[in-house]
Amino acid sequence: MRAHLLASANAVAVAIAAGLLMPLSAAGQTAPTPWTAPRTADGQPDLQGVWDYRTITPLERPRELGTKAFFTPEEAQAYEKDENRRQNRDLIDPEVGGLNYPAGGVIPYNEFWYDRGDKLAQLRTSLIVDPPDGRLPAWTPEGQKVADRRAVERRDDQLGRPKADTWEDRPLQERCIVGLNAGPPMTPGAYNNNVQLVQTPGYVVILNEMVHSARIVPLDGRPHGTIRQWKGDSRGHWEGDTLVVDTINFKSGTNLPGSSASTHLIERFTRTGPNSLQYEFTVDDPTMWTRSWTAVVPMAKTDIPIYEYACHEANYAMAGTLGGAREAEKAAADAKTASK
Repeated sequence: MRAHLLASANAVAVAIAAGLLMPLSAAGQTAPTPWTAPRTADGQPDLQGVWDYRTITPLERPRELGTKAFFTPEEAQAYEKDENRRQNRDLIDPEVGGLNYPAGGVIPYNEFWYDRGDKLAQLRTSLIVDPPDGRLPAWTPEGQKVADRRAVERRDDQLGRPKADTWEDRPLQERCIVGLNAGPPMTPGAYNNNVQLVQTPGYVVILNEMVHSARIVPLDGRPHGTIRQWKGDSRGHWEGDTLVVDTINFKSGTNLPGSSASTHLIERFTRTGPNSLQYEFTVDDPTMWTRSWTAVVPMAKTDIPIYEYACHEANYAMAGTLGGAREAEKAAADAKTASK
């Protein structure tokens, strides 16, 4: 009997190895069917549609989390609750009896205008995935000088002493030339976290809702141009099912904190499901940072269309900024004259 059972077991094992039978643990189960991205008429993965990339996952990981890349579901729920409470405070703080400036907010706005999202992206503690600590690399000596100068400029702006000899002194975002979160690269911001991808044979168009800018990216293998542009000079190609966009020749820094005209950006777009797309970008700027760094931004498909964002250079705020600077100069001159 024992010999018979051993022979039967051996026969079953051989049958399984040969693929004739399923193991008992798999009996009654159906292997999941891998998801395959739809294709365009020219056979490329179809990335088209409007994609939403809002999230409260920070670009940089809080230092106290070290190399902890993901929250547990319970930790994520607590973080979302605290962060949403922090960002949604009323402008009038009853505890201090004065104005309460939300992080990243603009005082004339209220929460009706914000659309920053209220959820973490895939339980991530940061969008930066490399370096492992989820934080921007160290500055180079030149990068530190630039960072220090920009910190002084931000402080002076907040204290009502803006650098505004001419409109060219003001930031590109304020002048409506580039968007705060439109990139490249695209990073979640306070609102307008939407991008539309359009494909034609040989090209892909990246249309951002923020500042309604469109990047037309050739896919035909042509070399980069030599003219510097506000959004750089982009060239694309396919690596399997991933669209890779390589951008150089920026006219100045991108929307990233600390970037410069020397930035080399590589973006990767991969369709991961019927309603999901992974956007990954790697930044290399040896004049500013001591090493390259990479971030991942999950995107979700939406049926909401892209709306016009009617921001244009010389908008209403510019006249006020320049006029205020002139009045401050006049007041200082009058005070100097009166003191003599």
